[in-house]
Amino acid sequence: MAEPSRIRTQTSGANTVVRVLMAHEMESGQRKDAAGKLLPAWHITEVTALLNGKPVLRAQWGPGVSRNPLLRFTLKGARSGDKLSVSWTDNRGATRTDEATVA
Repeated sequence: MAEPSRIRTQTSGANTVVRVLMAHEMESGQRKDAAGKLLPAWHITEVTALLNGKPVLRAQWGPGVSRNPLLRFTLKGARSGDKLSVSWTDNRGATRTDEATVA
């Protein structure tokens, strides 16, 4: 999971569409390996987005989200040059934070 999240922004008028591609295996805990043993659950549980240090999104996820999830949301009032930060935490305690500048 050393790969950073890819954050893209696209502004049109007062709205900014944000797309975040997160690199994570997202194992549900229900699949079995070749030996028939269950693979342990490993998935993102919380995602937070901050715009200039102020929270704009908080999501709680579970094991039903696909591998390398793509999150898309719209911000109102974001301006070119604003700093966007996206963080996630998984059920094993790992965290990642990536930043981008609104285009």
